[in-house]
Amino acid sequence: MTNPPFPNNNIGYLCTDWQVERGLGSKTALKLIDKDENLVEISYAKLTALSNQAANLLSSLGFQRGDRIMLLLSKTIEMYAFFLGGLKLGLNSCILFNSIGEDSIVERVKDTETKAIISTSKMNFRLVKVLQKLDASFRVLLVDENQTEEQFVGIHDQLIHSSTQFSTSATDPEQYSHFHFTSGSTGKPKAVQHCHAGIIDHLRSFEDVMQANPDDLFWCTADPGWVTGTTYGIIAPWASGLTQIQLDANYDPDLWMLIIERQKINILYTAPTVFRMMAQQPEAFYQQYDLSSLKRVYTVGEPLDPNLVLWGRKVFHCEIYDTWFQTETGSIMIANRPGLEVRPGSMGKPLPYLEAAILESEDHPLPENVQGLLCIRKPWNTMFREYVGNPLVYQNKFLGNFYSSGDIAYRDEDGYYWYIGRSDDVINTAGHLVSPFEIESAVMEVPHVLDCAVVGLPDELLYEKVVAFVVHDQQAQSLRKLDMDIKLYVSKKVASLASPKEIVFTDKIPKTKSGKVMRRVLKKQYLGQDVGDLSTMEE
Repeated sequence: MTNPPFPNNNIGYLCTDWQVERGLGSKTALKLIDKDENLVEISYAKLTALSNQAANLLSSLGFQRGDRIMLLLSKTIEMYAFFLGGLKLGLNSCILFNSIGEDSIVERVKDTETKAIISTSKMNFRLVKVLQKLDASFRVLLVDENQTEEQFVGIHDQLIHSSTQFSTSATDPEQYSHFHFTSGSTGKPKAVQHCHAGIIDHLRSFEDVMQANPDDLFWCTADPGWVTGTTYGIIAPWASGLTQIQLDANYDPDLWMLIIERQKINILYTAPTVFRMMAQQPEAFYQQYDLSSLKRVYTVGEPLDPNLVLWGRKVFHCEIYDTWFQTETGSIMIANRPGLEVRPGSMGKPLPYLEAAILESEDHPLPENVQGLLCIRKPWNTMFREYVGNPLVYQNKFLGNFYSSGDIAYRDEDGYYWYIGRSDDVINTAGHLVSPFEIESAVMEVPHVLDCAVVGLPDELLYEKVVAFVVHDQQAQSLRKLDMDIKLYVSKKVASLASPKEIVFTDKIPKTKSGKVMRRVLKKQYLGQDVGDLSTMEE
C-alpha cells in the first residue's frame, strides 16, 4: 500500500468512519472475549458510534487538541472507544499497562504534562495515592461511575448520552497521536512520541508482513500498553478493515487453543515468551484441538530460538515468522514473511521501503557477517518524533542519517539480519525492555538495603530474567522477608514485570575504580564463567 488517498490523515477516523464509508459498517470489527469465554461482537458502525461518543464527551469536558491523556483500562470496549475517540479529537494518548506502579504513574504524568487518566473504580486504590502527588487540576475519569468527588469524575452516563455523531477535523500528518514509554540503561523511562503520519507505515508493514485477506480473522495477543498492542492490536487491522479478536484474560493454554479452534483464527501475532510457555505442553496436548484454521503465526519482542520455529511448525502445521521493531520505530522494520525463505533464528530482511545497515560509527558501515549496531536510515513515517522533554537523548539516538537501535546484529551474505544482543544494559524480559537503573533506584529505597545492582540473565521462559544483587545491613533479621519486601516494593513502585525473579544477597557489588557497576562480572559470576580482566575493578 503506497501512500493511499486518505480522505483524512487522522488515525482514529481511518480505523472507524472510513471503514463505514467503504461499506464495512455491518462487518464485525472486534470480537472481545473474557476469561469465561463470554463473547461481545462490535461492528465497524458501532465502533464508530462509540468512539464518536468518547470524542464528544472529552470535548465537553474541555479537552483540546494536543492535550495528553492516559488510559488505565483493561481490554474493554471503553478502552478502544476512548483511544480512538481521543485521536479523532486531536488528543495525544498513552495506554498504560494495568500492572504499572503508583510512583511510575506519577512520574509519567509529570514528565509529559498529562492532564487526565481514564480508568475504572477498580483502580481507585492505586489512583487515590497517585492524586496525592499531582496538581489539583489533574482529573481521573471513571467509565463505570456517575458520581464526581473532587478529582474523580464519573462519566458513565455522560458517555451513554453523548452524541454518536462527530466530525473529525482535518489532521496534519505531523500532529502528535500517541506515545509509549521505553527504558534505557540509565535514567528514567522516556516518553516516545508518535504522530498521525505513522498510519502509512502501519498499513504498509501490515500488508507486507501479515498479508491478510479481507475475510481473515486476526489476533494480536500483545497488551495495548506495548507498541505492538497499539500498532497491530488496534490501528493496523482496523485501518485495513479486518475483524480482530481480543482476549481480556491472562495466558491460559487451554483457553487460547479453544479460541483458535472455535473462532477459527487465521493469523496469530504473539511473543516468543508465549511460544516458550506453549512448548512446555506435550505435543499430545495440541492434538486435542483443531488448529487447522491457522495460516501463519508471527512473533515479536525478542529473538525466536530456531528450535521454537521448528516446534511451532510441527504443532501448528504452518510457517512461523519472527519480526523485529522497537517502540521508537513504531512499526515492523525487519521481518520474516511469506515470499521470503525463513531461516530459523534470523530476523529476516528489511521491508522493501526501508534501508537497514550495520554500522560501527556514523561514517563506518561494516561488511557482511561482522557484528555492529543495527541501524535504520531515516526518515520513515512511524519514526518517533521525540523523547518528550529529552532533546539531547533523542539526538544521541542517531548516527548521521541513521537511527541507532542499540541492538547488536550482523547481516549475512544473502541480506538476512541476525540478532546478537543489546549494546547497553537494558533487560529484555518477556518481550518488555526494563531499565536496571529504575529497578535499582526502587530497591535502594527498601529498608536494610545498602547497595544493589540489577542485571538480566538468560531464562528459558522469559528470555531474560531480572536478577538483583543486594548488599544488606546487619539489622536485616530475615533474608526471606527482605527478599519478599524487595520484590513487592519493586512491583508496586515500578511494575510487576520489573520485579526481580531472583535476589542474590552478596557482601559487595563489583565496581570500577570510578564507581561504575561491573554488570559483566556479576553475569559471569552467576553463570560460573571466567570473569576476565578485573584490572579496572576497585579493591
